Amino acid sequence: MTVDGGQGTVLVVDDSRTKRYLLVSWLSRAGFATLEAESGGEALARVGVDPIDLVVLDVRLPDLTGFEVCERIKKAHPAMPVIHVSAHAVDVNDRAQGLTRGADAYLAEPIEPDELVATTHAVLRYYRARQRAELLADRLSRLAETTLAVNSAPSFPRLMVAAAKGAAEMLATPVVVLAETMDGTTLAAATAGPGAEPVVRPWPMPTEDVPVGAILREQVDPAEWAVHDWGGEPELVVAIARLRADRSPIYVAVPPRALLPDAPVVRQLAQALAAAVEAQRTLDEEHRIAVTLQRSLLPRRLPEVAGLDLAVRYEPASAQTEVGGDFYELVMLGDELLVAIGDVAGHSLHAATVMAELRHAVRAYAVEGHPPGVILTRVDELMRALLPGELATICVLLLHPGTGHVRLASAGHLPALISRAGKVEYVQHSAPLLGVRVDRPADLEFVLPAGSTLVLYTDGLIERRDATIDEGLAALARCAETVDDDLDGFCQRLVVELAPTEIQDDVAVVAVRRR
Repeated sequence: MTVDGGQGTVLVVDDSRTKRYLLVSWLSRAGFATLEAESGGEALARVGVDPIDLVVLDVRLPDLTGFEVCERIKKAHPAMPVIHVSAHAVDVNDRAQGLTRGADAYLAEPIEPDELVATTHAVLRYYRARQRAELLADRLSRLAETTLAVNSAPSFPRLMVAAAKGAAEMLATPVVVLAETMDGTTLAAATAGPGAEPVVRPWPMPTEDVPVGAILREQVDPAEWAVHDWGGEPELVVAIARLRADRSPIYVAVPPRALLPDAPVVRQLAQALAAAVEAQRTLDEEHRIAVTLQRSLLPRRLPEVAGLDLAVRYEPASAQTEVGGDFYELVMLGDELLVAIGDVAGHSLHAATVMAELRHAVRAYAVEGHPPGVILTRVDELMRALLPGELATICVLLLHPGTGHVRLASAGHLPALISRAGKVEYVQHSAPLLGVRVDRPADLEFVLPAGSTLVLYTDGLIERRDATIDEGLAALARCAETVDDDLDGFCQRLVVELAPTEIQDDVAVVAVRRR
């Protein structure tokens, strides 16, 4: 049905050719387009196929009663208005039956032309208003869904995809959304319509002065938005929203049919997307600052140790705006290499502060010459005294490069892994995590053979929502059966193959190979 206020198309259903001719003539002179059917079956075949806005339906038909035809039309097309007409005088019960079985009006002989036309106009006005209200309600509902989706997106590209997809579903048209990321890259997300997957690609921002607020520009040349093939659309409508003068605006380009008269839904959409984009920009900026801070708390370079190859890999959580508590340490103390890796519970600036204190405490106690078990005991006492309620896991070891002798202590951390000649084994050393007052086991001592590689890691490498810890450990063992000649490449491969695409927790990997 049309919603633009046009006269519309009326299907006239009557088995009397003369009566049908009169009805069609009156409606045609009033400006309506008309179609004809002489039986109920023919009418049902046309409704839903031809573009029909209203049905004028005789009560008495040769195959079905008008009441039955009306019921079937309303069942299949509830928003299709029907006016019953009758060439015979009818009583109140007949009129009531027609209306209760779905008709929107009932006219009986003698029918006056003006009455028919006025009734048709009145019924269409009601249905057009109802359709417009339902369409507006649907769009507002989809606007709410799109707003939720874009504000829940974990990254800027995913936000752009959600924006274009939600806008296309909401407006039932092709859509292009254009916005600038925190680092100045301008991305366009274009989709051909509902159900089509949006394509995100770089596209330049228009060089125009846009005021703060939301505006709508009509009669825009599609050539200005050639990021998408508009399929011959003669012109576009572009909604532009800008929340801050120091930020670039967001653009939403759509065909004119996306607009509803006197309903600024497209502008509201642009404003909602602009708010989500601004929030994502702020999130990304905070994330960058947080990651910079966390990296500054970790070792800036690795020591060069004769007889050993060292490599580390650290990846912050993809969607985490706050710093995490993962840390590692590699430093030569006399003739031994101190290696430590740990994870403080939580993701916050506070967790990073605890991480920094633990790392420095480990270094300080190690410099005093304590073995790993004593280091952890003293760090645990420090935590319980100065950081009550905090929890952390950690693994600390001292490695003699010449002999390969290792002395290791763990506090609830995941087991270290040793890979040699295609064989992998885990070094199990069960002990309570830091922050818990219990006795700790003696240090574990073993020899790291020449040609073998020791791998330490945090739980972000192997923990996934769709797999158990045991499955994660088994996957790590399979990946570590072969150690690349390039140890940095080996650490990178572990992260790529094991960590999820959207990293939900920080990942730290330390690899030590004894030549």
